[in-house]
Amino acid sequence: MKTYIASLAVGLLVGVIYALFDVRSPAPPVIALIGLLGILAGEQIPPLVKQTLSVRKTASWIDDQVKPHMFGQLPKCKDVAGEDHHG
Repeated sequence: MKTYIASLAVGLLVGVIYALFDVRSPAPPVIALIGLLGILAGEQIPPLVKQTLSVRKTASWIDDQVKPHMFGQLPKCKDVAGEDHHG
């Protein structure tokens, strides 16, 4: 229910902003696409702020830079003798 109320509140706010800028609704395609771009950029701000303000737990750059592969664990390579390269 909170999601619906928040959506309605944000929709009302956008409606007021549209009225202040004298933009008709639904917005022309270019304005709508720029608005969507703003939404996508805005979604990235809270995680960025959290990461910037968080206390560093480790000194290793590996923890911050190396992420699990999106398809899970990848198969390991075997050399000509049949031994694993990755241990």
